[in-house]
Amino acid sequence: MMSALTTHRAETREVAATKWAGETREYDLVKEFVIALVVVALLTAGLAALFSSPDEKQINISRWARADANDFVATAAQELDGTSGTATYGAPYTHDPSAAQKIGPIAPQNWLGVTHPIDTVNDFVVRPLSGVPGDAALTSALSTWRAAGSEQQNKWASAYDDALTKAGGDPSKVTAGDFGPVPVMLQALLRMAQSGGLDGALLSQGNFFQTNYTKPLLFIADGAFLEDQARAQHLGGDQWGMMNETGNYPGQAWLWLYTFWYQVKPFSTSGNADALVWALMMLLTLLFILIPFIPGVRSIPRWIPVHRLIWRDYYRRQAA
Repeated sequence: MMSALTTHRAETREVAATKWAGETREYDLVKEFVIALVVVALLTAGLAALFSSPDEKQINISRWARADANDFVATAAQELDGTSGTATYGAPYTHDPSAAQKIGPIAPQNWLGVTHPIDTVNDFVVRPLSGVPGDAALTSALSTWRAAGSEQQNKWASAYDDALTKAGGDPSKVTAGDFGPVPVMLQALLRMAQSGGLDGALLSQGNFFQTNYTKPLLFIADGAFLEDQARAQHLGGDQWGMMNETGNYPGQAWLWLYTFWYQVKPFSTSGNADALVWALMMLLTLLFILIPFIPGVRSIPRWIPVHRLIWRDYYRRQAA
């Protein structure tokens, strides 16, 4: 055994010491690397220019208020009279069981109750304005508002909201009426929003780290500006568009199967679309998990042996 091992080692050393006598050619590794790097860089830049997602600027309340002041004021008026999307959404934001989306008689939206309570009047308008210093007109308006009862407050807000709707959403065209302090409050809120102060006020949750963007996002979503921006990028519900986020991973692309159902009936025309799509996705997920136990479905690989094409080398060796 030792003799054979010694002989093998001697033969290996002899082969290693023998000079190659065959054909040779020069090979510049650095040159090949540079060429590959340039080609890949050009392909990357070219494909990114053709197929990349746009890097849109962040949409916040300040940008919204500066770009479309009328829409901001109209939305703020709806927050004040309790007719906005957030104010009428129900759980988990407001105590309105009748607003919940249902699957037949079942309302999963109400199961966990109000876990993130939002009072649109105070959270979106009154409380942020209370922190604005040095504005005598605003201070007087807030005092008048707080001194009135909730019924009177709602009358003022509803009257101004109706007048604003009749004026085409333009506050400058609203005719005189019994609006109380509402016009002064909303104009002050507009100035606060345009300065960027409202973004910070809505983010302030009493904690050191301000990372809860629920309130500003809901406020923005109640207006038309966000939807207009989405439709401009072909992301509307009836446009079938989709965009990868260039910032936070993974973006929207992985949601295509979920959002697909919103484009077809009966989901596209149902007021309970969120609940119905959720239920359908849960059912499809359950069916996917149970595939190995469903007669007929589990036999599809035997009837359509696509896997044999993928693993053809393995099955060829098995046959041999």
